[in-house]
Amino acid sequence: MERAVDTELRDRLTVVIPLISAFLRGARQDMPAGMREAFEAAGLGPRHGAVLAYVWSSGPVGVGELARQLSLSLTNTSQLSGELTRAGWLRRDNDPADHRRTLLSVPPERHHEFGLFLDRRTDVLMRAVARLTPAERDGFLAGLNAWADEIESDRG
Repeated sequence: MERAVDTELRDRLTVVIPLISAFLRGARQDMPAGMREAFEAAGLGPRHGAVLAYVWSSGPVGVGELARQLSLSLTNTSQLSGELTRAGWLRRDNDPADHRRTLLSVPPERHHEFGLFLDRRTDVLMRAVARLTPAERDGFLAGLNAWADEIESDRG
């Protein structure tokens, strides 16, 4: 079913979305120097950063779940997580509940540096959200969640 297009809203979003997209692509500039050097030395890029951020936010996670959440193939997810492991940014441990399963986590020695990176990346968003009233924040978060749900639904 075709939805009616609100052209005014579409035009407003057309201005904002490229700005957000450019900000999201600029993650490397917010990396602490040691992290940036490590990523460059190991040839790690934005997809590695997405894997690392998901593992950080979810806690220990299996490769299959990570692949599903990021809409990547198991092969790509395994490759990305292997490269992050070799570079020292991920750790692989056997799942104590199922020794056939491997869990990925961010090693404790990387917590400070990666936490600093996340603080830098979220600072702009946190400042923007702080300007909103509680009701506006709720609406903003509801909108982001609705957008994420639509993205997930389009992925199949």
